[in-house]
Amino acid sequence: MCENKRNYEEQFKKILEEELIPAMGCTEPIAVAYCAALARQTLDVLPEKVEIFVSGNIVKNVKSVIVPNTGGMKGIEAAAAAGIIAGVAEKKLEVISEVTAKQKQDIRAFLDTVPIAVSALTGEEKFDIIIRMTCKQNEVRVRITHHHTNVVLIERNGEKLFEKNVTDMSETQEQEEDYSWMTVKNIFEYASSVDLKEVEPLIERQIAYNTAISEEGLKGNWGANIGKVLLCADKSIRQHAKAAAAAGSDARMSGCEMPVVINSGSGNQGMTVSLPVIEYAKALGCPKDKLYRALLISNLIAVHQKKGIGCLSAYCGAVSAGAAAGCGIAYLYSESLDVIEHTLVNALAITSGIVCDGAKPSCAAKVAVGVDAGILGYEMYVQGQQFKGGDGIVLKGVENTIQNVSRLGAEGMKETDKTIIQMMTGK
Repeated sequence: MCENKRNYEEQFKKILEEELIPAMGCTEPIAVAYCAALARQTLDVLPEKVEIFVSGNIVKNVKSVIVPNTGGMKGIEAAAAAGIIAGVAEKKLEVISEVTAKQKQDIRAFLDTVPIAVSALTGEEKFDIIIRMTCKQNEVRVRITHHHTNVVLIERNGEKLFEKNVTDMSETQEQEEDYSWMTVKNIFEYASSVDLKEVEPLIERQIAYNTAISEEGLKGNWGANIGKVLLCADKSIRQHAKAAAAAGSDARMSGCEMPVVINSGSGNQGMTVSLPVIEYAKALGCPKDKLYRALLISNLIAVHQKKGIGCLSAYCGAVSAGAAAGCGIAYLYSESLDVIEHTLVNALAITSGIVCDGAKPSCAAKVAVGVDAGILGYEMYVQGQQFKGGDGIVLKGVENTIQNVSRLGAEGMKETDKTIIQMMTGK
C-alpha cells in the first residue's frame, strides 16, 4: 500500500506538471500559431504561400475567438499569420505573448499580401494541424496532433528533421492509456497528504495568473461581460465564485493579452477549476495550505474526467471543470471523501449534455452554469439530497458515473460534434 501511494504521488505530480501550464489566448488558435512559428523558423524566411490543414474541432474552436496580440482579429489565418510574423516557437503556448506594435501591423500586411489556404482534414483525429509553407524552391511541413504541443513532424524539402511514429494515432489513444489507477479516492488521499512543497510552485502560479485575468475581466469591457452581469444580481459568495470564473473567460475569449494556467488543455477549464475555489477560500478565511489541497482536488478531478472524454469533444468542458470546482469547495468545508464523491455525481447529473460549439464569448456563461452545478451538487448532499444510480446516466458509485460521462462525451456525442462543425462552417 505504501509503495502504491508513492507511485500515485509520482504520477499525480507528473500529471500536474503536464496539465497546469501557462497559455496566452485560447489554446486552439495558439496551437495554430505555434505550428506556424515552427514552420517559419524551419523555412528561415517569410513564406510566399501558406497552406493549412486542420481537423474539424480546430475549425470549431478557432473560428469565433479573438487571437491575442492581433488587434482584434479572429480565425485560423490570423493565428497562423501571428505565429509567422511574431511567434517565438520556444515559448510554445505563449508563442505570441510578446508582439510589438510594428509586428501587429506586419501581421495585417502579411494577411493582405500572402495567400493562406485553409482546408479541412477528413480523418478521425479530433486535434490535427498541418502547415505547409513555401518560398521559391524551398518547402517545409510541420504537424501537431493529438494535443496542443505534440509536434510529430518537421520536414524541409522532403527531409524529415524530426518525426514521431504516429501513423496509427487515433482520437481514442488517450482513452486507451491506462488511467485505471486514477480514482476520486486516490485523488482525495493524495491531496490530503502530499508534501505541499512538491506542488506549491504550480499551484501558486495558477492562483496568480488566473486571479489576475479574472480581475481584468471584471474591470474591463470584455465579451458579454458575464462576470459583471452576475455580480449585478447579488454579491453572495456563490455569485462571486461564478463571476470570478466567468470574468476570466470573458477576457480570454475576447483577446485579453494575459496568460492563464490551463487544465486539460483548456484555459477556460483551468479558470473554472481554480477561481471559484479561490473565492470560497477567501470568504471562509481558509489558510493557504487548505486552499492548495482543495485546488489539488479540483484540478485532478477535472483531469480524471477529461482523460475519458478526450481533449476535444462536443461535451462542454465547463461541465467537468465546474463539477470539479464543487468538489474543491466541499474540501474547503472539511468534508469527507463521501461528500466529495456525491458532490461530483450530483453536479454531473445536472449539467452533462451541454454542448461545446467552439470558443467564443458565450463560454463565460457556460462556465458560470458549470460552477453553479458544482456548488448545487455540494449543497444538495449536505442537505441530505442526492441523485441515485438509475437516475438517467447516473450509476451507483462515482467511478461508474464518471465512466458513463466519458462514454457520453467520447462516443455518444460524436455525431453531435460533426453536426455542430457543419453548422459552424455553413455546410
